[in-house]
Amino acid sequence: MNYPFWDIPHLGSGWVIGIIAIFHVMISQFAVGGGFYLPLAERKAQSMTNPETRAAWLAQLVSYSKFFLILTGVFGTISGVGIWFAIGLASPEATSTLIHNFVFGWAIEWVFFMVELTTAAVYYYTWDKIDAKLHLTVGWVYAGASLFTLVIINGILSFMLTPGDAWLAVAGTGLEASKFWYAFFNPTYWPSLFLRTCVCISLAGVWALISASRIDGDRQPALKANLVKWSVKWLVPSFVAMPFLMIWYLVMVPESQRALLTLGIDTINSGTFSTVTRIALVIIVTSATIVGVAYYLAYRNPVEFNLSHASAVLLLALIATGSGEYAREMLRKPYVIGRWMFSNGVRVPYVSHIDTEGYLAHSNWVWNGSSSSYSRGEAIFRGECGSCHTLNGYRPLIQLLAGRDRANIGSFITMLHDYKPDSPYRRFMPPMVGTAQDVVDLTDYLNAQVNPPLKPAQTIQK
Repeated sequence: MNYPFWDIPHLGSGWVIGIIAIFHVMISQFAVGGGFYLPLAERKAQSMTNPETRAAWLAQLVSYSKFFLILTGVFGTISGVGIWFAIGLASPEATSTLIHNFVFGWAIEWVFFMVELTTAAVYYYTWDKIDAKLHLTVGWVYAGASLFTLVIINGILSFMLTPGDAWLAVAGTGLEASKFWYAFFNPTYWPSLFLRTCVCISLAGVWALISASRIDGDRQPALKANLVKWSVKWLVPSFVAMPFLMIWYLVMVPESQRALLTLGIDTINSGTFSTVTRIALVIIVTSATIVGVAYYLAYRNPVEFNLSHASAVLLLALIATGSGEYAREMLRKPYVIGRWMFSNGVRVPYVSHIDTEGYLAHSNWVWNGSSSSYSRGEAIFRGECGSCHTLNGYRPLIQLLAGRDRANIGSFITMLHDYKPDSPYRRFMPPMVGTAQDVVDLTDYLNAQVNPPLKPAQTIQK
């Protein structure tokens, strides 16, 4: 326990990251897809021979590029900083590993990010102020920069699931930098990159429908019909390629992680769905609904397509995107970095060492009174359990352990500590690490929460 614990009552620190990340992913991936949508739409408009039609398209693109700049440049940037703030507090060990291992990658990403922000602003503010070809070139520069940010971030995110054997062979030796490219181009890098690119293209179409739906269909029916139909077409590549890319991705995921998905599929007749399976079903249902709404309400009736319809598509896309990110996070269980670091920040090779010395042996964050079993148990709970559980909120341990007496709670913790291969929790929970005394301390603390001592008045009444 090398860092202080960030306590978020009821919600848990993990969901703080999740809430910020879901909206950030929706915006950041739109920043990539929209970066291609705008110059392609501008090129299409410039090629039109009818001056009125061309002028109408370009006027709409000016308005859309303002919306794009505000959403991606302001809200995307703020939510990105928010993620860094949240993960640094919630998972400091994992954040430290990502920073130290990918210093070169982060530096490259920040350069492209600065180019991205600059060209997005230049693109909007130079409509009709510079040569049309030069303006289109600015748009393509933005598109390239935004794509490269995805290329780099994807390497780091996919590393967390599949760091690869080459990197794991030197992890913890100080030679990790020598395997930078092995870690970056890890086993799930390419399928993940193509999957995310498809999502980016789809989100470009989804967000464009929001803008196109606000066009007055009575005054400009042809413009609205053309833009709505053209935006719907951006959904097609993703939904055609997605099933095949998903299969490729799952093939590259370690078998131990795929077990979280196959567990729910194998037991579907008995209704025993794993969380990953439930999320996968949500993705399938919402994606199919998006196709239906986009085709029947947008493509077939573009002039009647209104903001409420577009908002429904956007909400479905938010659910699908959020579910996809949540499923990716769940596939990593019980790790935060595959086969190297458990979700509570404990490094896999250090388990036996901690079991010998104790979880709090080198901690600077044990407060006064730590000599009591209860206080030490609370510190162990915060460090080992708090990254995934709360006491009374999300994944509440008081509810999960309800009905157990101290002996049963102790048996449960001992089972997590022993971490035997046949343990049903091994697939998605890290081991409880520490000495026998640590097991007792955690048991005492959890028992006091689950079975609080009766107050004097309750004792008399009883």
